[in-house]
Order: sequence, then C-alpha cells, then structure tokens
Amino acid sequence: MASVESGIARHYDVSDLEQHILAVLADTGVDIGHLRAGDLEAVDEFHIGGIAATRELIGQMGLKPGARLLDIGSGVGGPARFAANNAGADVTGIDLTQSYVDIATSLSKRVGMADKVRFVQGSALDMPFSNKSFDTAMILHVGMNLPDKKKLMSEAARVLKPRGVFAVYDVMRLKAGALTYPLPWASDESMSFVATPDDYRSAAAAAGFSVTAERPRGVFAIEFFATIRARMAVAQTEGKKPPPGVNLIMGENARTKIANLTAALEGGILAPVELLLRLG
Repeated sequence: MASVESGIARHYDVSDLEQHILAVLADTGVDIGHLRAGDLEAVDEFHIGGIAATRELIGQMGLKPGARLLDIGSGVGGPARFAANNAGADVTGIDLTQSYVDIATSLSKRVGMADKVRFVQGSALDMPFSNKSFDTAMILHVGMNLPDKKKLMSEAARVLKPRGVFAVYDVMRLKAGALTYPLPWASDESMSFVATPDDYRSAAAAAGFSVTAERPRGVFAIEFFATIRARMAVAQTEGKKPPPGVNLIMGENARTKIANLTAALEGGILAPVELLLRLG
C-alpha cells in the first residue's frame, strides 16, 4: 500500500506549481499582490465541473457557521476555502501529496484565510484525527486513487460525530469497458481504483452510513469538458494562451488526460456521481 500511495503522490506532484498558478493568473490580469480567494477559483478546483460542482455539493450538506468540516484529499485547497468563505465552516484539509498541502497553506495565507482553513499531510485510509472530531466531511475526486473503499468509509465514520454528513463526489464506473491512460488521477492502471456506485454504497452501509441523496453527473461532465475544449480552440485560433482551468494542475500532458477521460465519459463507462451519506 505504501508503494501505491508514494506513486500516487508523485503523479500529482507538479514542479513549481504554485508559481505557475500565480503566473497564469497574472497573465489574465489578476493582481497577485492583492489576491482574493475568488481569483483562484478557475485553478484551485481540481475536479470535473470546477467551482460549479463544489458549490452544488456543498450546498446540499447543510453546513452551519462554525461547523467542523474535513476535506479528504484537499488538493491545493479550493473547496476548503470555498466552504470556509461561503458557509462559515471551520475547515481542515488532508492530502497525500505534501506539495499540495504546502501550496494550499501558502495560497490560503495569500488570500487572508490562514485562520479559517488548515491543511495536513496524510492518507485518507489512516487519518491522523481523533474519533468524532468533525461534524461533516467531503471528498471530491479522490476515491479513484483509494484501493480500499471500505477503509475510506470506516475512517470517515470514525472521525465524524453521530449523524454526521459525508458528501462524496467521485468518478465512478457505470459499465464495463477499457480505460485509456493517462487519466487525470492516474498515469496507468496501477494507481487507478475506479469503483461502481454499488461498491460505494455497500462500503458506506458497512461503515454505518445511509444514503440520503444520489445523483449521477455524466451529462454535466460531458458539457463541462466540451466547454473547455471550445475555449481552448478559440484561444488557439486567436493565438492566445488557453484560459486557466482544471488542466493547469494536470501538467504537460493535460490534453491527453482530458481526451482519455472525455472518451470514457461519452462512452458511458465513467461518470462523476454525487452521494450524500449520513452516519447512523
């Protein structure tokens, strides 16, 4: 398991990513010296649908001001900052990749949110938190890298208080079919653990969760990537740099990853799925 996790961490580790993010934003006219959380939304939401998907997921969680929220697989901190700013949550993020933790912390300081969000390095399957530490938890496009969904669910249940809500937004397998790599979450099949909604439901039930809402978002995903391709095509035609988006964090082969994922989405093999779970 340790070798799998180290490989996954390397997959996401992009050299000089923070400086690249800031440079791209500066190119679009953002005043980096007076950066705001909203300025980062185009680049710090590393999942299908970006900020729109985050807004819709968090909007279903019933967060109250001051609620302790755990963001499992927090990346560079976009969803955590959104939840803190828009719902008043007290957010802790955990991520496997140390550089992401460092960038999330740095960007949060840059936008004046160091006191609202905090980030730690660690595994979603062995989290360094005490039992019943959080009111709610969320995971956005992380389960595809986790081989043991039952352990994910049992860890989430362990750190949540009774009746706690766990919001899941992951890419899931809807039917059989070969996947072409690389994909945004995996360079090859050795680090890809895409599961079915049934797999998630059964793992959740075993950990004591009940499903309160479920929504497949395949059409939403296809439209999202169609919009990205259209924007990139316009930029290329006009001789401009492509607009910042989820592709920024994917590295140099972002186009290939997006093309491979889009093919699986359009073929109905994969789709992002929302699950709202409640403990107890």
